[in-house]
Amino acid sequence: MANVTFSTADDTLYAYLAGEIDHDSAQKLRIEIDNAIVSHVPATLTLDFGSVGFMDSSGVGLILGRQRRVQALGGRLRIQHAPRQLRRVLQLAQIPCTDPEQED
Repeated sequence: MANVTFSTADDTLYAYLAGEIDHDSAQKLRIEIDNAIVSHVPATLTLDFGSVGFMDSSGVGLILGRQRRVQALGGRLRIQHAPRQLRRVLQLAQIPCTDPEQED
């Protein structure tokens, strides 16, 4: 099961994801992250995948949906500590990854 914790700095909302992201946990995370987005209306939402041990395609859907949500509010999405298999998908979706040491 996955979980998320939040912190804020300036106009950025950080969501630290942990655990295994599958269909069921992605739904729970979506609700929690969307509630935080509405509460904070951040200029930047940063999703941190540093503590995620497994993620299936539901995680990609989670990311893309949060990108649409935050962009609708005038913000942008950033990803940090993305697993290697996710980085190519992020590039195709034009979602910035803030880990320059991990870029191919």
